[in-house]
Amino acid sequence: MSQASSGHLLGLIRRGRATTRGELQRVTGLARSTVGSRLEPLLRAGWIRETPGPAESSTGGRPAVRLEFDASHALVLAAVLETRSARVALLDLSGRVLDEHVGPLSIADGPDRALDLLGERFTRLLERAPHRDGVGPARICGAGLSVPGPVDAATRRLVDPPIMPGWGGHPLPERMGAVLAERLGTDPALPILVENDANLMALAEQRHGHPDCSAFLLVKVSTGIGAGMVIDGGLYRGIDGGAGDIGHIRTADAPCVCGSRGCLAAVASGRALAARLTAEGVPTASGSGVRELLEAGHPDAVRLAREAGRVVGDVLTTVVTVVNPGVLMLAGDLAGPPFLTGIRELLYRRALPRTTAHLQVVTSRLGDRAGLIGAAVLLADELYAPERADRRLATVAPARSVGRTTSVA
Repeated sequence: MSQASSGHLLGLIRRGRATTRGELQRVTGLARSTVGSRLEPLLRAGWIRETPGPAESSTGGRPAVRLEFDASHALVLAAVLETRSARVALLDLSGRVLDEHVGPLSIADGPDRALDLLGERFTRLLERAPHRDGVGPARICGAGLSVPGPVDAATRRLVDPPIMPGWGGHPLPERMGAVLAERLGTDPALPILVENDANLMALAEQRHGHPDCSAFLLVKVSTGIGAGMVIDGGLYRGIDGGAGDIGHIRTADAPCVCGSRGCLAAVASGRALAARLTAEGVPTASGSGVRELLEAGHPDAVRLAREAGRVVGDVLTTVVTVVNPGVLMLAGDLAGPPFLTGIRELLYRRALPRTTAHLQVVTSRLGDRAGLIGAAVLLADELYAPERADRRLATVAPARSVGRTTSVA
């Protein structure tokens, strides 16, 4: 790394591997003057800032100046789509939520209607933002969209999403960019990321709660069932975004919304439990309805959730054996004690002791905000990756007009 660029130094600072000029010299082998010259454009752009650090020794040496990524210099718009609702938010680049809104939205109405509604809600978020603090469209550096279906990372388009008819292959990034440009006046080329919901949740939970875990697995059980994996700090998506689609592993003979029979989601998802509760005389419309019953301690919901946990636990025995994660996290509408108990009953009984010896089985820490936070984290990872950061720095404006950077992302 003797020729480390400004972008590479930024990466070291963001990951916490080097947070002073002296540490950057030691890690890169660069001369002090070279480190200074390569930090200068980062400081000028407002991407990093210097803060007083602790004294270098107990004898009262001069405090080292610490370098840190300034996550507040630009803002992110993010939306999490569920089957019947959407959560939208304004965040900084660390994933700190500045404002959010939750409202009804049906994915069955199709992508065009959904994106128009998101545009309206993003507009309202910015209209009520504190403009005296410089919050406005000019500071938006990108947007992220979390969707309950497989996404091809190369095209950012959904690939045959089972519960999103009409969404497959739709040009979501281009359409969302056009909506934001029309409503907010952002650059039509504003970076727009579209990603699977479980993937974004996994990324957020790993970065914010388990940053040292090199193999992290999150399973979301809501209307459907899906999994996200973070391996060595990055998302594992498979060849075309299909990794983690465990909801369609065959387990029992029951019809599934995907058109097949026997899928895990057909017997153990929030949708499946809502149907069973309704059939047993407890009218329940969706996975969120099951969640409300579980929170109230309804005995039938508790019983069915535990049974569903056992079914999912049986599948996860194989998944955990193959992936060998350090953390297995459960998230979504069903991720409460009854479901978790069912998972553990099967997983620890059937998996080899070696597979679970160092495994933590936990529930979500970030809750309903995980997808929003994951969108901000992923966008920051992409915009400030070393090579892309260097290209942007070639045309980026100084910090006082940082909002103009959206055209070079």
